[in-house]
Amino acid sequence: MLADKAFEGYENTSENWVLSITALSGAFNGTTRTYLDGMLPEDGQNMKPLCLLQLCRLGVIIYDWLDIPLLKAYYNFGFDHFNLSWRKAGLWGLVDCLLGNAGPWATGDWILPDLTIQGSIKLNSNLQTFPNTFYFSYATKRTRKILGVTVPSGILGIHPMLFMRVLQMSLYRYPTDVPPPYKGYRDEDWQDNDGALNTISMTHPRLPIEHPSCSIVNDSDCQPLQPGIWYYKIVEADHIFFILNRERAGVQFDLMYDNIFERCRKHIFRKTSQTLPNEAP
Repeated sequence: MLADKAFEGYENTSENWVLSITALSGAFNGTTRTYLDGMLPEDGQNMKPLCLLQLCRLGVIIYDWLDIPLLKAYYNFGFDHFNLSWRKAGLWGLVDCLLGNAGPWATGDWILPDLTIQGSIKLNSNLQTFPNTFYFSYATKRTRKILGVTVPSGILGIHPMLFMRVLQMSLYRYPTDVPPPYKGYRDEDWQDNDGALNTISMTHPRLPIEHPSCSIVNDSDCQPLQPGIWYYKIVEADHIFFILNRERAGVQFDLMYDNIFERCRKHIFRKTSQTLPNEAP
């Protein structure tokens, strides 16, 4: 957005204002989890009439319509701008939302269509990897191969909420009666996962055009960093490990973030001086 001058009134923005980007379990290329939960693989935009996502949709609508302050303070789905609260929508507004005539599901302004492989390809079509920005990503994985079959890597190390989801994703097969999401798609490439996202999707932008990348095992392997390249490291963890539960990750969580900040402080060397937003070019 800085490169595209997307901020009205700030025409002098530049992509060089961003020194580095670090991603943790980022869904760069979508996830097959969306199809398992109910997105139609035919288009990646609509839901099946009966599926888990439809049930979640009803729950979220009622949750936001009830607008209980204590619950909203605990978790907010981010749909306040749709005015779903009973105070503004009323009873008929609730009915409209439940029928799909209003709210985020009527406009397409919700996250799941963007998390399908097709949706990610559409988003990535305008994505750039800039030559003066440093990139690093951590991809999480909780699977391994046994006799050529991808299965969860263990029972004790995977959160109970995610074990079955890891297994589901490792066994997922894209329907053969619909066109694949992209040319060259193979189920086996998408079997490694962390219960929510496919490992292949988290390393770097691959679709529709693969961006420059470099796989590393130890952080010291890539020093000094080079700009314009996605360095990525595969970490043995499920999706909740780092994303939702710091206490569960423990020391590994702290060490990972120490490495992130250390790279930002000590291991980034620019060949040209950095232009800051408050400095004249």
